Amino acid sequence: MAQEMNIGLLGFGTVGTGVLQIIRDHQDKLQHQLGCSIKVKKVLVSNLHKEREIKIDDDQLTLNADDILNDPSIVAVIEVMGGIEDARRYIRQALENNKNVITANKDLMAIHGSELLELANKQGCDLFYEASVAGGIPILRALVEGLASDRISKMIGIVNGTTNYILTKMSKEGRGYEEALQEAQALGYAEADPTADVEGIDAARKISILGTLGFSMNLDLDDVSIRGITEVTREDLAFCEQLGYTMKLVGIANRFNDKVEVSVQPTLVPHEHPLASVDDEYNAVYVYGDAVGETMFYGPGAGKLPTATAVVSDLVAVLKNNRLGVNGNSVILPQFEKKLKDPDDIHAKYFLRIHAKDISGTFASLTHLFHENEVSLEKILQLPLNQGKLAEIIVVTHAVSKKNYDLVLEKLADADVVVEVKSSYRVEGDRK
Repeated sequence: MAQEMNIGLLGFGTVGTGVLQIIRDHQDKLQHQLGCSIKVKKVLVSNLHKEREIKIDDDQLTLNADDILNDPSIVAVIEVMGGIEDARRYIRQALENNKNVITANKDLMAIHGSELLELANKQGCDLFYEASVAGGIPILRALVEGLASDRISKMIGIVNGTTNYILTKMSKEGRGYEEALQEAQALGYAEADPTADVEGIDAARKISILGTLGFSMNLDLDDVSIRGITEVTREDLAFCEQLGYTMKLVGIANRFNDKVEVSVQPTLVPHEHPLASVDDEYNAVYVYGDAVGETMFYGPGAGKLPTATAVVSDLVAVLKNNRLGVNGNSVILPQFEKKLKDPDDIHAKYFLRIHAKDISGTFASLTHLFHENEVSLEKILQLPLNQGKLAEIIVVTHAVSKKNYDLVLEKLADADVVVEVKSSYRVEGDRK
């Protein structure tokens, strides 16, 4: 057997340098596991002369991806360059040349994952992407291997560190949204353009990947109902706290009777729920299995070395398969046809905050409106506003169909006694 295995690296930014650092620093351990050493033969960069934080020989660098993709001595390609179209083209070329691929690209896998996995299966190659969801948390391998014998019914997770940091600062330190966002940007948790994070798009990409694996069903980004955190206020969070809840941006993938719901939205969880204690930039995924019950996976959701660790772990799995001659055997295509829930099939509790006229009959009118739409109330809080001219009314409903709840929201907006529907959020994790 070969005493050295060559790999190629597409991209040499934060994660790429972390991958090279781990391969160098952990070479003894990697060699012990594989029975051979790992050599990073070529690295695709956009600038040969850029100053780099890690030393690398000039002859290892290239501006031409073909130096990696067409090199027969390279058995595995790691894509950490980001973006979609170029990455997709390079991964397709690598697979067509019978090279195994490891990627950390959540955007690519959420949009083109099904296509690329089918090609990998056809070519008898591995395509692993553990680092695309939740950074250093080995959640994808847990779903595919550790929970392979179970039937997953639900996954709820905090899978975006930027929004979790912002909501933590708003709820625990009283910061406003803009102030918390600026702090996240200053610390490098948020990009200069934070849209993908704060609007929930990044989390939606990740929950679609989790849903595809957990439910063995091809789920696309378009299947995810998405709502971000830009409208969350300190007042909302204060009332959540008063009622015993913590707000998190949560990805939800739920299966019942072979139909699934996939969403990302600001969600209230009880203080005693494990997700409520996940703060700052950390991620966590809570998995419900029919046999195992409830499990949670927690850790850093991003960062140079946590993400690079997930990439190198995938690389070790690929190279072990190569030594055994079983590359491609681990690609399992989805088993079930995609069936999405209708609004009638989606049931949840909701937090609702209303400004109403503080006059006789207001509460009776609101109660009648809820009752006629089959929405029952679990918690009610009423406070005076504007020297008694208005009332702040906060309710938490019992579980109700999304269809009925959306109808209530429409009727509240048109009700004479309602001045404004201030906010509405889903509630998850109650054990009642």
